Amino acid sequence: MNIRQLPDVERPREKLLREGKEKLSTSEILAILIGSGTSKSSALEVAGNVMTLNSKGISFLSECKPEEIMTVKGIGKAKACEILAAVELGKRIATAPVSHRQLLRSAEDVAEMFMERMRYYKKEHFISVMVNAKGEVIEVTEVSIGDLCSSTTHPREVFVDAVRRSAGSVVFLHNHPSGDPNPSEVDILTTKRLIEAGNILGIPVLDHIVIGDGEFVSMKAKGYI
Repeated sequence: MNIRQLPDVERPREKLLREGKEKLSTSEILAILIGSGTSKSSALEVAGNVMTLNSKGISFLSECKPEEIMTVKGIGKAKACEILAAVELGKRIATAPVSHRQLLRSAEDVAEMFMERMRYYKKEHFISVMVNAKGEVIEVTEVSIGDLCSSTTHPREVFVDAVRRSAGSVVFLHNHPSGDPNPSEVDILTTKRLIEAGNILGIPVLDHIVIGDGEFVSMKAKGYI
């Protein structure tokens, strides 16, 4: 099936424009780079074939040569070069020195960073902001989408990236689609559980901020942290 025959909601480019690049799967990102498939395979299927070319999966692209990708039907010289150029660009971005990092001094600083993005969400989004010893943001991760009591807010899921990045501390945020930022009992209990986990891991929770419609509540300011 050609990608053009897929419903709009399943087309990678339309999905990127609609939901953002972060929501794309690896195969969808690769399919956008590939552009078009063959008479028998869509770009998504060709992308899948590229990803299964080696047991290392997508990591194989960081070290392979154009000729190796060209063994996949639907990948010619031009497409192989485009894919590897994108891989190299990603590597250079990842290793580029950071000229400026956002410094967090207060709950207001955190809320200002996320208010306009989160206040209009129709579902609850739980976000982890990883901070270094200087109080600078080193990474932001969207941990889950859905109710805060969801299993995806289990400490092992919430702290996995903080451990990977050797974060000095974390700040959590989530939004209330109702617009009312006052924390619920579930919010409070979840926060206490995450604080305990952070203390065990040596990654303290600095705050948990609830975003409403143009206003926010800091759980630290409320005395829950």
